[in-house]
Parts: sequence; C-alpha cells; structure tokens
Amino acid sequence: MKTFNLCILLSLAVAVYCVPIPQITVQDENFAESYLKKFFNLTEETGPTIRRGISPVSRKLSEMQRFFGLQITGTLDADTLEMMKKPRCGVPDSNIARFSTFGNNLKWMKNSLTYRIENYTPDMSQPEVDDSIEKALQVWAKVTPLRFTRIYSGIADIMISFGSRNHGDFYPFDGPDGTLAHAFAPSSGIGGDAHFDEDETFTFRSNTGYILFMVAAHEFGHSLGLSHSDDPGALMYPVYTYRNPDTFVLPRDDVNGIQSLYGPNPDKDPVKPEPEPPTTPDACDSTMVLDAVATLRGEMFFFKDSFFWRSYPQSRTPQQSLITNFWPNAPINIDAAYESRYSDRIFLFKGSRVWAFSGYDLVRGYPKSISSFGLPRTVERVDAALYDAESGKTLFFVGRNYYSYDEAKKTMDRGFPKRSDETFSGLTSKVTAALQYRGFTYIYSGPYMFEYSLRSGRLFRVLRNDYFLRCTNF
Repeated sequence: MKTFNLCILLSLAVAVYCVPIPQITVQDENFAESYLKKFFNLTEETGPTIRRGISPVSRKLSEMQRFFGLQITGTLDADTLEMMKKPRCGVPDSNIARFSTFGNNLKWMKNSLTYRIENYTPDMSQPEVDDSIEKALQVWAKVTPLRFTRIYSGIADIMISFGSRNHGDFYPFDGPDGTLAHAFAPSSGIGGDAHFDEDETFTFRSNTGYILFMVAAHEFGHSLGLSHSDDPGALMYPVYTYRNPDTFVLPRDDVNGIQSLYGPNPDKDPVKPEPEPPTTPDACDSTMVLDAVATLRGEMFFFKDSFFWRSYPQSRTPQQSLITNFWPNAPINIDAAYESRYSDRIFLFKGSRVWAFSGYDLVRGYPKSISSFGLPRTVERVDAALYDAESGKTLFFVGRNYYSYDEAKKTMDRGFPKRSDETFSGLTSKVTAALQYRGFTYIYSGPYMFEYSLRSGRLFRVLRNDYFLRCTNF
C-alpha cells in the first residue's frame, strides 16, 4: 500500500486584542495531549496531568514551543495553548527548521509538469480561477527550472479540484473555515494533486474571503515536494496569511527550499531581474534598526519591513506577524507609528501619507497627506512619532528636529520645530522610532534606545533597541 504525504492548509486565527486564558483546565490538558500526538508524534503514555511537565510530554511541548518560537518551558502555558488552538495544517511539524522537504527524494524527476483544473468554485468566475492557479504555479516557476503546461483532459501531474466533506481521497474536509485545502507530495497516482474545500469562500483579490492565489501557491509548494517551514514570513508556514497577490514576492526561505530540490531558474532574465526575495526579520538581531514602535490599548507593536511583533501583558514572548494580516489596507515598510488615545486610533506613516485605523478598519477618508496634521508641505516624511498621554500632544520627529501637535485642537503648537538633542540630551543622530510606556519616554536612534523623563528631559538609561522586543532564542 502506498502512503501519501498529505498537507492541509487552514485559516489564520488573528484577534485584534488578546483575551487571556485564566487557567488551564482538564479539557485543555486533553486537547493539548491530542495535539501533541497528532502533530509531534507523542506516542508514550503520559502522567495524570500535562501541566506537571512529566516526560515525554514535557519534551514534546518543548519541541512544539521551539517550532513556533514560543518560550521553551516544557509545560502547558497560556501562550502554548493559544498557539495550539489556532486553525492549522494537518501535517506534523516535527521538523524544526526553516524550509523543509518531505524527504526520501520526494520530488519530480522532470522539469516539465502538467496541470488540469477538473472543476470550478462558484465563488469566482472561471477566468479568475484560471488566472489564480496559473499565477500560483508561476510563483515557483520563476525561481526554478520547472515549467507548467495546462491540459484539459486526461491525467495531469497536478490534478486540481474543488470538493466538500468526503470528496474521494479519504481525507474529508471539515466545512467552513478550519481546513482550506490539502495537497499531496510528488509521486504517481494522487501524488501532486491539490484539493480545495468548496465550503470555504475563495476570492480573487478581496480580503473578505480566502484569496485562492495564496492558498494555491502554498499547496503547490507541497505538490512540488516542500513540507512546512517554521518561518512566519514563509509561504510554507502552516497557517494562512493574507498577502496582496499583485505585489507578492516569494520569500527567501521558500526560494531556498524549492531550489534545494530543483536548482535555480536557468532562464533568469539579467535585464529584468525579479525583485529580491524578502527575508523575515529576527528579533535576536542586535543590529536591527526598527522602522517604528507604538502602543495599542495596552499592547506594544514593533515594526520592521513587512512585519511587526506584538507584545502584550499576558504574553511572555512577542508574536510576529505580517502587517497586512492585522491591517489588510496598511502599507508596509512604514516610517513611523503612534497611538492617539484621544481619538482611539493608531496612525501609520509612509512617505508623505498617513493611514489611520480603528481596530482592524481603515478610517474613512484615509490615507491622507501628512500635511493634514499641519506639518509644512516641505516635510516629505516623518521619521518617528510619539504620543504623550499626560499633555495630549504628539511629537513628530523629522530629521534632527521635532514638531508638537495638539490632538484636541488638531493644530501644530507654535515655536516648533525644535532640535531634538536640545530636549533629549545624549542624542547624536536622528530619531528612528519613539514610544511612551509606563510613564517613561523611549527614543530610538539606530540600534539604541534612550530612556527619558519627558517632563524633566532627564536621561536615565541607554539600552539596545531589543530591550522590550524579547529575543525568543532560548
């Protein structure tokens, strides 16, 4: 009997605000034990409780925590349980690595592959499905020698279909949400095939459903021989992530993975090179310069490139996510950010424009010009922004200067700009990010963070900029 490697892609569970889990219940313990058996090969008998960290449960919990970048405690804590309860892929995650393959040389032994779309989802027009599938395959073709040809009858290497519940492969779907799709690793027969759950709502570009292009691109990675990656920025990460199909570039981790199987694209055009594959920022990089920092209703956000880390009181380790997973209409590679407690909004700045969000939602009328705050039209970008809860003023840092904005009056204060180093002693270069937390003001400049009293201007400490962004390499 032939055994096939099945991978199931599930939806992303993201909440705007974290709800703490007050205690671990017996039901949680049972759920966690089942989770470890299914995804981390826990086979031995366990003790009376999972919380006591009795081996082998403790060992498997540590393995799971390491894979997802959680604090490695070997015990079932709130962060670990929250991660376990996120909808996810059905393939085990026992390979602790960035990209990984199915092993045993599970790859196509040819570079010319065929695909066939057997049926269509009524959620989208047929041309939209065709376009989504073709572009998803081209994601992999751009970086490898693989070439894909569509056929309209007969058996293709990659058979693509939509079905619900029991759909003929002994791996039934589970209805709306949860499981989105699954695919089989390269081999004869059903190998390479990709099935999509018809009970989901697939879309062409809208973020109100699951974008078929993104789901299919992930699944075709499995069809070509890739397993999952623990890189949260990778296409092959186990959970669904929203990305704009029109600007999507295959991340570096996925490029490394697929090229380990098939090699690079020999037909790469030197005249029109592809965009450089993005890499996922590392919280443990002591030289990293953050793009922006901000608070949001008691949480702390640290922005870098297309990502942010989110830290909140109930969590001991920051959670990394794509900016567009949280705010689909937000820009990436932002310049500055701040939370206005006066308006209960968070503002993101990029170039000469600013975006305002209330929760997930883009506030009507945004993005606007940064001159809408009253900044001179000669100001082309804001380097950092800081909201002072006591005065209700927001400081905008531009170059070596800063401006003061009155949130209540919605006007700029007179007598500005002022030099930043005259107010904040010890600054020798421009401000790159700013944050106020528990009564202290933190000014970031490059890889360093300066701790001040905003009232007195006194400098207390100079810290590395990862002081709040706790490194998860334990």
